[in-house]
Amino acid sequence: MGLRPARTVRNRVYKQAWTRWSRKNMSKSYVKALPHMDLRQILNGTGNAENYSVQYDLVAEQTYLHRDNAIEAARQTIVKYLEPKIPGKFLLIVRKYPHVILRENRMLAGAGADRIQKGMRRSFGKPVDRGASVKRGEAIFSLYLASDDMKLAHEALRKASRKLSGSWKVVKVK
Repeated sequence: MGLRPARTVRNRVYKQAWTRWSRKNMSKSYVKALPHMDLRQILNGTGNAENYSVQYDLVAEQTYLHRDNAIEAARQTIVKYLEPKIPGKFLLIVRKYPHVILRENRMLAGAGADRIQKGMRRSFGKPVDRGASVKRGEAIFSLYLASDDMKLAHEALRKASRKLSGSWKVVKVK
């Protein structure tokens, strides 16, 4: 079964999500088994943030919940755009970690499905994916460059914003 569209989960920004997962004491866990995470790397590039003179952030203009595969697609877009142009002269940091566990109550369709499934009884759902809650005004990516090449940074972050829900703006921090 494939992924549901992002529009089904992007407005589910919770105050406190049911994401507790304990490695040592599984009886304290709300979630018994975690779904795998598609976000592979949090840091891309070389060096530390202190070594770079310019910082650009991709800042959310709306509050949404973003799946980890969408964040990974945006991260790959930035790296694939910048690596041929300035190889090794940038640092990309993913600021939001996908902690929220997304659940799905799967429904069957077709002949005889009503005899098999239970409808809305015990409909809490099973964990299927992870998401990151990004609120308005928070940065999801930070891009550090050695030289102030605004066009390059703006284009890379703009391409990444096309992979995510909502509207975004590129902000120069330093």
